[in-house]
Amino acid sequence: MTSTKQRRVNWYHRHIANPLLRRVVGHVPGQALLETTGRRTGLPRRTPIGGRVIDGSFWLVSDHGRASAYVRNIEADPRVRLQLRSRWYTGTAHLLPDDDTRARLRRLPRLNSWIVRLLGTDLLTIRIDLD
Repeated sequence: MTSTKQRRVNWYHRHIANPLLRRVVGHVPGQALLETTGRRTGLPRRTPIGGRVIDGSFWLVSDHGRASAYVRNIEADPRVRLQLRSRWYTGTAHLLPDDDTRARLRRLPRLNSWIVRLLGTDLLTIRIDLD
């Protein structure tokens, strides 16, 4: 069930949600555009994400954990860029597998947290320390 769900959610993100959201997400409160460096190509990869800045760090929960391409890119190179409200920031991403993702989602934007809980298969908290 999980792999079928993950394939369907990945298809939805890749072909419907991400192409639409990439255009507006960095300009909407509670949403951001994450730019990682492709682990194979070295090219910039942009992914719409939801989260919140708390004490100078941007917090988010990945819905597929280490199975997400942007998470694997972070593992290869943790230096990232983040577009928040039309402004770009640089930072260093940290994967936090021991964090309580359910509790973390309660502190993040409500709609995005609901979608992550609904579509997620292997939740993983990520903290991006902004420069």
